[in-house]
Amino acid sequence: MTLPATPSFRLDGRTALVAGASSGIGAAAAVALAEAGAEVWLAARRAAELEALAAALAAAGHKAHALPLDIADIKATEAALASLPPFGILVNSAGLARHSAALDTTPEDFDAAAGLNFRAAYFLTRAVAGRLIAAGKPGSLINITSQMAHVGGIDRAVYAATKHAVEGMTKSMAIEWGRHGIRVNTIAPTFIRTALTTETFANPERARWIEDKIKLGRIGEVTDIMGPVVFLASDAAALITGTSLIVDGGWTAD
Repeated sequence: MTLPATPSFRLDGRTALVAGASSGIGAAAAVALAEAGAEVWLAARRAAELEALAAALAAAGHKAHALPLDIADIKATEAALASLPPFGILVNSAGLARHSAALDTTPEDFDAAAGLNFRAAYFLTRAVAGRLIAAGKPGSLINITSQMAHVGGIDRAVYAATKHAVEGMTKSMAIEWGRHGIRVNTIAPTFIRTALTTETFANPERARWIEDKIKLGRIGEVTDIMGPVVFLASDAAALITGTSLIVDGGWTAD
């Protein structure tokens, strides 16, 4: 009897671009990809943090490069990618939140959130895919969305709308680029403990709401996202495209 072989989770020989890599989920994703063998390019606006992460990864024996970049600047992003080899892996964790009641949303807050969370994500994903198609290479493109891309939330009308939009673009891009061997997916985390969520957890009412909704009874950590990133980037997920891997502790189960 010939036993089937489990596809490899290793990423040796592959190059990865991680946007939003200066902290939080993005930094953890970069570490996970590097540990799995990928050569990782770290993109974000904060150059000092990128250099520190790249140095730490290099000290651990991994290949990593800092790429100071604001992905909301579409032309600059496309120019930067044009000067580099095609990336077989993309993880886009860049994003922001301007939470408010829907009646209090300002056009400025709407534009800021939509500009980075959706517009920049759209054109970054397109730019990476375009380079792969031109080179005749396959790839795995991952955008970090949120459980709010599947439900709604208090004071989160704009944020949820931008994340729902990324889910929609993911399905359409997956349909268009599947014939090129390019997979497009999202990872949708619950509330993850990072510097950006400190204010939310400091609000007792919001903290109780979160604790009640997460069925596993704990707040998410960045380490909870590292495995899903490697999985979707690897051959273990070779037939997965156009979908969302929801890492929410059961939030969206009801």
